[in-house]
Amino acid sequence: MRILVIGGTGFIGRHLVARLGVARHQVRVPTRLYARGRDLQVVPTVTLSQSDVYDDAALDELLSDCDAVVNLVGILHDGRGRPYGRGFARAHVELPRRIAQGCLRNGVRRMIHVSALGADPGGPSMYLRSKGAGEGAVRETFANTPDAAWTIVRPSVVFGHDDDFTNLFARLARWFPVLPLAGAQSRLQPVYVEDVAAAIETMLDNPHTYGKVYELAGPQVHTLGAIAGMCAKWSGHPRMVVSVPIGVGRLQAAFLACLPGRPLMTPDNLDSLKIDNVSRASMSTELGIIPTAMEAVVPGYLGQRRAGGR
Repeated sequence: MRILVIGGTGFIGRHLVARLGVARHQVRVPTRLYARGRDLQVVPTVTLSQSDVYDDAALDELLSDCDAVVNLVGILHDGRGRPYGRGFARAHVELPRRIAQGCLRNGVRRMIHVSALGADPGGPSMYLRSKGAGEGAVRETFANTPDAAWTIVRPSVVFGHDDDFTNLFARLARWFPVLPLAGAQSRLQPVYVEDVAAAIETMLDNPHTYGKVYELAGPQVHTLGAIAGMCAKWSGHPRMVVSVPIGVGRLQAAFLACLPGRPLMTPDNLDSLKIDNVSRASMSTELGIIPTAMEAVVPGYLGQRRAGGR
């Protein structure tokens, strides 16, 4: 199968592209910065294209030579806006609509759109509202196309050796003697990145998944505070997690958002924690994937970083 993976140089994308390449699919990965994905080309069936997917002409060129498209583009942080900021609107709403419209123009029936668990146009955060609006844009675009084969995927927070989730708590544990944490009682159901990639691969050529929404979550529900404590322990820096009020957490997040580099936490991230990020469905029921527990994977890679002095 010829598969276009938009967002293929990101966290989930790299794992998916590697899996699809090993399975001998012809995979094309567009990127605006060629150097960002150069390492993906070690797999012979993967092609990297320097393209701007926000340009309709470039998008049409990419879609004209594929059987299926997977959209993984997503951002976690953006400036304020109502109902969400411009960056969220562009990446989470406008781009999915452009891709779906491009599929119709170029006769591409199969589209998998990766959203987020908790996506809702009326959600508590800009992130969740924009993700919900993006799902609506995909559905609306394909509404009058009976043979369209779209699927929406909603992963919970995703963990893996190169994530910005478990590794963040490990870094904080190295820096601070205690971990002050707002939203510590929020419940999450983290899912392993390889399980997400396997689920998407399984869906690609499975007609039973067409026109459906799938929630992808791990086998266990943890509080955010428990996850932070486990990651600190597994990294070799056990720390006490201190729950702080949301108001204090918002001040903390506003400060962290002003630091150089990618923000560690923003007030909008805290808004997402106002609802539990858990699923009522099981990946194993229809997709045949047994979800991996954090305890089976995370201690290994955080322990390796400890041994390496990182």
